[in-house]
Amino acid sequence: MEDEEKNAASTKAGNESPAAKRPYLGVEPSRLHQVPDPASARLSWTDGEKTIDYVATAAHLDVVDDAGKLEGEMFSLSYVAVDKDGAADATRPVTFAYNGGPGCASVPVNFGGFGPVRVKTDGTNHLSSSAEVADNPHTLLKDSDLVFLDALGTGWSYLADDCDPKSVFSVDGDADAFARAIMDWLEKNHRWSSPIYLLGESYGTVRNAVLMRVLGERAVKLTGVVMVSAIWNWVQTLPGNDLYYLGMMPTYAAAAQYFGRAGKGVDENVWFDRAMDFADRVLAPALLMGDRMSPEEERDVAEQLSSYIGLSADFLLERHLRVELTQFRRELLRDEGRVCGRLDMRFCSDAPSPMQSSADWVGGEDAADDAVEANWTNAFRAFCSDKLGYHGPTVYLAENYERVGTKWGWDHEVPGTGEKVGAPDVSGDIATALRRNPTCKLAVVGGRFDAATTYWNVVHDLSCQFLSPQIKENITWLRYGCGHMAYVDEPTLGALDADLHAFYERC
Repeated sequence: MEDEEKNAASTKAGNESPAAKRPYLGVEPSRLHQVPDPASARLSWTDGEKTIDYVATAAHLDVVDDAGKLEGEMFSLSYVAVDKDGAADATRPVTFAYNGGPGCASVPVNFGGFGPVRVKTDGTNHLSSSAEVADNPHTLLKDSDLVFLDALGTGWSYLADDCDPKSVFSVDGDADAFARAIMDWLEKNHRWSSPIYLLGESYGTVRNAVLMRVLGERAVKLTGVVMVSAIWNWVQTLPGNDLYYLGMMPTYAAAAQYFGRAGKGVDENVWFDRAMDFADRVLAPALLMGDRMSPEEERDVAEQLSSYIGLSADFLLERHLRVELTQFRRELLRDEGRVCGRLDMRFCSDAPSPMQSSADWVGGEDAADDAVEANWTNAFRAFCSDKLGYHGPTVYLAENYERVGTKWGWDHEVPGTGEKVGAPDVSGDIATALRRNPTCKLAVVGGRFDAATTYWNVVHDLSCQFLSPQIKENITWLRYGCGHMAYVDEPTLGALDADLHAFYERC
């Protein structure tokens, strides 16, 4: 990557906020934030064969309600391909991308996966502070201009000083804020004629689901939506819900095979398919039966389950076939003194000491996260400062779950149900959006080792929407041997690059 025209000053090329000099309060009431002026630079990406000139812009977008009141400033980092004269192509797709949480900024999907610059990963090994940062041969910039957005309260995105956090820290408020920011970017950059895509990861797929409906209701027609590591039905997160245990089972089976505790000699995809089928046809009826099963029947299922997930039948019987993720992570490799990851079960770390017995604490410790997250944020900060001349506050809230996620409002009315519920199933929003816009294409990306947003659940959730064969033809299912952050795994990223290129071509 090389700088062709660096301009660290404020740019007039777009994304410029008329309120750039006004102060706003962030999520900490005692801290006053000042939004910096936008900054841009013309750069060049290459994979050694193809070259793309692009303009990268760091700026804030106005989130303004219908009455004209400013709710906040949403930070964006955009990459727009330009010709030799520096002009953008308005017929080129533009993809709005973000992470989840709720309470996470967009750096992982940018500098970890789809942006033009990426931190190189090293399998399941922890990265050193000197990990290489280079042009990303698998960037989505080859197929689309990119706009990475930080949710309000994360990264460098701020709430207005008189904005009630409850109005945006919720399923509906969050989607509304993103819709307004996206429309602000389209207007300022004169891109209303462009094919418009959404790409969300994790909770970003909940956002996608609601947003694809909300944008449609506001006459913003989407061309395609990419769901990376999706979760749509929040019921599966509730304590004791059988959908949780069913969704976990195939992922446990994948991890058990990876560590040599089950499935020896069986193709990985064949093994996962068998586990998916077992969850559907054996485990689901058993869990629904509860104590109406005879002891003999329960033991039979426990022994079958044991053969898939590598834990003893007696251990499974003690828990009536229901194993929590933290239990599984600690138990599978107990004899080696190791704990496997949550976001990607292939990553491991030493087991915590005996005094560290808090389930919440152990559940939050994750080698898959520790291995890469800090490197991504460092690369992002260096890019903004060194390449763009953009200097944000010292603290960048890559993860702000304590002040955002813990205060999240989960009430949401699935279209047509007439009732708000506290554990929404937004697959109903997806179905509504696709029925209203049957030309919109949907790509669902999942990993066999993702224990945060399990693949079985999204297959189940969408199957319960009973979409027509015509609409189902517009849905592309992409499953890989990766974890939650699919792009961490470089072989997966290469395959995903090819598959998303085909998806964008198809759209």
